[in-house]
Amino acid sequence: MTAPRRPRLPFSAWHLALAPLALLFAIPLVWLLLSSVMSNSEINRFPPALWPSGIDLGGYRYVLGNALFPQWFANSLIVSAVTVVSNLVFGALGGYAFARMRFGGSRVLLALMLATMTVPFQLTMIPTFLVMKRLGLIDTLGALIVPSLVTPFAVFLLRQFFLSLPRELEEAAWIDGCSRLTVLLRIVLPLSRPALSTVAVLTFLTTWNDLTWPLIAINHDTHYTLQLGLTTFQGTHHTQWAAVMAGNVITILPVLLAFLLAQKSFIRSITSSGLKG
Repeated sequence: MTAPRRPRLPFSAWHLALAPLALLFAIPLVWLLLSSVMSNSEINRFPPALWPSGIDLGGYRYVLGNALFPQWFANSLIVSAVTVVSNLVFGALGGYAFARMRFGGSRVLLALMLATMTVPFQLTMIPTFLVMKRLGLIDTLGALIVPSLVTPFAVFLLRQFFLSLPRELEEAAWIDGCSRLTVLLRIVLPLSRPALSTVAVLTFLTTWNDLTWPLIAINHDTHYTLQLGLTTFQGTHHTQWAAVMAGNVITILPVLLAFLLAQKSFIRSITSSGLKG
C-alpha cells in the first residue's frame, strides 16, 4: 500500500515567518500615510490617534500650495537623474576595466578604491566643501552632482557582474574585429541589465534621500532639493506636521515606483554578482 500523501501548502513555509516580518516593516509606511491625512491637532494629540477621524487633505494642500515645491521636486529630479546616468556610464567603464583588463597595479588600485567605501562621509565633508568652493559650485546644483558622478560601489558591483559573464562571447567578438569599447557596448552591457538596474535604483535612492550634503552645500531656497525643502516646514516653535507627513509621502512615491519596476532585476543582480571574487 502506498503511503498517504501529506497535504502541501499552496505557498512556501517560509512565508509564514516572512509575512509577519514584512507587515512589521510596513508599519512605519502605514503610519506615515495615515498621519498625512490627519490634521495637526490630531497628530499632536496625546495619546496619539491610531486612526484618523476623517480624511483631512490640509497637509497636501499646504505642500502643493508652496510656490517653491515644484522647483524643489525638479531640482531633486535633475540631481538624481544626472547622478544615475553618470554612475552607469563611468561605473560600467571602470568595472569593465577592472574585470577584463590587466595592467600594473590594478589590484592595488581596486583595493584602494574599495577602501574609500569604509571612510565615513563626515571625514570627507570639509575637503569636499573646499574643493567645490574652489570650483565655484557652492550653492548650485553642480555641488550636489559632481561629488557623486561615480561611486566605488557602482564600479565594484558592475565589476563583479562582468566577471560572471563568459569570456567566450567577448573573444568571439574580438575575432570578428570588434574593439573593447564595441564589445562593452554591444555585448557586455545588454547582458548586464540586472546589474545596471541595481546600480540605477540604489544610486537614485541614495541621491534622492540625501539631506546632509545639500544642507551644507546649498544656501538659497530656489536651489533646495526636496528633502532640504521639507525641513522648512519645521520651525523652532511650531511644526506643520501634517505638511511634513504629506511631503514625505510624495517624496517616497518615486523611490517606491523605481524599486517596484526594477525589483526582479535587482534580485537577479545581487544573486549573480557574488559568484566570483
